[in-house]
Amino acid sequence: MYPSRRRLSLSRAIDQQPEDQSGVQEKSCRFLGAMRITEILALFMVLVPVSLVIVAMFGYDQGNGFVQASRFITMEPNVTSSSDDSSLVQRDQEQKDMSLLGGLLVSGFKKESCLSRYQSYLYRKASPYKPSLHLLSKLRAYEELHKRCGPGTRQYTNAERLLKQKQTGEMESQGCKYVVWMSFSGLGNRIISIASVFLYAMLTDRVLLVEGGEQFADLFCEPFLDTTWLLPKDFTLASQFSGFGQNSAHCHGDMLKRKLINESSVSSLSHLYLHLAHDYNEHDKMFFCEEDQNLLKNVPWLIMRTNNFFAPSLFLISSFEEELGMMFPEKGTVFHHLGRYLFHPSNQVWGLITRYYQAYLAKADERIGLQIRVFDEKSGVSPRVTKQIISCVQNENLLPRLSKGEEQYKQPSEEELKLKSVLVTSLTTGYFEILKTMYWENPTVTRDVIGIHQPSHEGHQQTEKLMHNRKAWAEMYLLSLTDKLVISAWSTFGYVAQGLGGLRAWILYKQENQTNPNPPCGRAMSPDPCFHAPPYYDCKAKKGTDTGNVVPHVRHCEDISWGLKLVDNF
Repeated sequence: MYPSRRRLSLSRAIDQQPEDQSGVQEKSCRFLGAMRITEILALFMVLVPVSLVIVAMFGYDQGNGFVQASRFITMEPNVTSSSDDSSLVQRDQEQKDMSLLGGLLVSGFKKESCLSRYQSYLYRKASPYKPSLHLLSKLRAYEELHKRCGPGTRQYTNAERLLKQKQTGEMESQGCKYVVWMSFSGLGNRIISIASVFLYAMLTDRVLLVEGGEQFADLFCEPFLDTTWLLPKDFTLASQFSGFGQNSAHCHGDMLKRKLINESSVSSLSHLYLHLAHDYNEHDKMFFCEEDQNLLKNVPWLIMRTNNFFAPSLFLISSFEEELGMMFPEKGTVFHHLGRYLFHPSNQVWGLITRYYQAYLAKADERIGLQIRVFDEKSGVSPRVTKQIISCVQNENLLPRLSKGEEQYKQPSEEELKLKSVLVTSLTTGYFEILKTMYWENPTVTRDVIGIHQPSHEGHQQTEKLMHNRKAWAEMYLLSLTDKLVISAWSTFGYVAQGLGGLRAWILYKQENQTNPNPPCGRAMSPDPCFHAPPYYDCKAKKGTDTGNVVPHVRHCEDISWGLKLVDNF
């Protein structure tokens, strides 16, 4: 039972053996031990040199120091090795397919120039929405067009010369036509409006160029290979942009109003200004009519100011309807696909995103996004909004209720312990502090541990400040990486996060007359943004109509009753 006693018994047994017998055994053991040591040394001296020769012949790769599996397969075919190699190739292909978002993106970019393009899939769940083959084909065709006609090419130079000609008459742009997006509004509006203009560019075989300068390049990577989508600083009309408006000489809507535009007159125009912002009038809205699209297709340069996601109304133009149906069989995924294709955070912004994610979100069992934007509150925290937020997240089982009984003193087991990280984005810290204190001071009925985190609190929107926009873009992207998302009504900031993530968010309804809405929030019909200012006009009948009741996949928005949204047929 005790080691000392066992050792004592063993020594006594040895002492009791006859002296001569123990001597013979001792000599025999010494002789056998010596032989074993000699044999081991000899075997070692033979095996070591042989092993080194084998390694030298087959095992060393000068490129990376490791042997390649294919070499062994070549020397001596082996079913197991070949199978393993096929599995490895398949895994590499699957990983490449994931990084390129199922063919949405193309390879060839320098990885160090845009880390997010090749790393974003590591932080996001695979999208349940797959891009159609027709959409992929259209994107590849557009990329070729942009490369052929983009800035720096002979075609671009010739097309820009048309803007400098004083005389009227027939003009030829060598097959390259352009639509220029003018920088306008806040970052969320800019992102969703650019996606709309890009969709229009693909439908009309135009090249999209964006105004934005160095700040734009600081926020986003170039989306197109071996070319740029940035409008050159010395663009001929750039100095006139500030003067473009609804009463400008080349404004499409004003020319319609004055009956100055028709099939004959449009052929002499080098450019037109399109005013598609939230304050556009009934003449500007004729852009969404078939007849006007037939006129616009002959104008080499279209200069567009918009802060809207106007894609839903493009689906109501008969000449685009079939093409859009093939591009987007799942109608409510337009921004989800185009947003992930176009908008890749720059390395500076990607650093903000990944550092925060690793520090506060990576280890969570579940990540909840909570985007809070209150438009009509002058300052401070609204008790009504606070109540609405808490009611929404608890009623929808996004966050657990607080425990008040004896259960709060019971410690959960390791298997029961679940960490939920809540990412709050808001211009102020008030709502974050309330939630953080609430879930720190009280346990939950589910025994989940709730972590509340807020990256920044800028106080108010500062559209023209670079660091403000960096943080805003980083927070939109972080929200899109969450598992479940709550956004505020009317907010394009939340629309971007929802769309990039392919999430059907819960929308906090806007409060009217200082009363809490009931229910406090509702589920989005699709990940796509809402078109806040759609036209209500039947172009064929030339009279007003409810454009949210024309086709089943264009409906009124959940948060804005007069808005339009793309949804899948139910």
